[in-house]
Amino acid sequence: MSELNRIEAGILDVAYEEAGAPEGRPVILLHGFPYDVRAYDEVSARLASSGCRVVVPYLRGYGPTRFLTADTPRSGQQAVLAQDLLCLMDALAMPSATLAGYDWGGRAACIVAALWPERVDGLVTGNGYNLQNIPRALEPRSPENEHRYWYQWYFHGERGRRGLEENRGALCKLLWRLWSPNWDFDDSEYARTAPSFDNPDFVDVVVHSYRHRYGLVLGDPAVAAIEERLVAQPSIAVPTVAMDGDGDGVMSIGGCAGHERHFTGPYERKVIPLVGHNLPQEAPAAFADAILSVVPVG
Repeated sequence: MSELNRIEAGILDVAYEEAGAPEGRPVILLHGFPYDVRAYDEVSARLASSGCRVVVPYLRGYGPTRFLTADTPRSGQQAVLAQDLLCLMDALAMPSATLAGYDWGGRAACIVAALWPERVDGLVTGNGYNLQNIPRALEPRSPENEHRYWYQWYFHGERGRRGLEENRGALCKLLWRLWSPNWDFDDSEYARTAPSFDNPDFVDVVVHSYRHRYGLVLGDPAVAAIEERLVAQPSIAVPTVAMDGDGDGVMSIGGCAGHERHFTGPYERKVIPLVGHNLPQEAPAAFADAILSVVPVG
């Protein structure tokens, strides 16, 4: 059974759920947009029963997680997500852990694995190499891929900000359906996650994320050095399993095929039939098995 906890970590008061024995092999599970910790309920239970200590945080802007001060920029850029993860590991006195995530959470995990590999025992990443290449962000992709990003262009304007503010429940539910067309979730399942989008910082963090990645707004100066390191698109050397759902309605067609060039350590790609973007909630057994395959033994 997962237990809700809170801890001050860097600039955040982080809410997180924890399961398993405190002395177990540490695993951190990181959700994406627009999801929350409920995506990992079954994965967490499977890992805990296998002897892991499982920590599942609410990312900044989601659920009960809060900023400690009002003057902290409500940034959603990639570097702050990685910095938040490092600060959480420090606060929990975790020198290293196995990291697993998808979407925003996969990005945070990939960045920490790339820049601080000594902190990462193994990595499971939905959709492969998730580091944004911001200097090349304005290069167009094929029309078949571009139309999948309509929501990002929507958030670039004030109409999109207001749309997210006023219709966050309906908009995020629409994204669930579009991104996982073969997942037959019901209203009650969505309702377990939707309250996380009522966080007072949710809209600001989300809008900043989708504007910063295209160079439309400035980032948080506190993480400028991390962003500078990410321009080089650093490789990842830790043992990695990259996962794609072949029913993913938002990622580029073909998923992470070809991403192996970014990985210099042990690397395996798994494609899960019919599964969409929310990999851990749609395919918890496969996701948990992938994590266990990179968790250190002993």
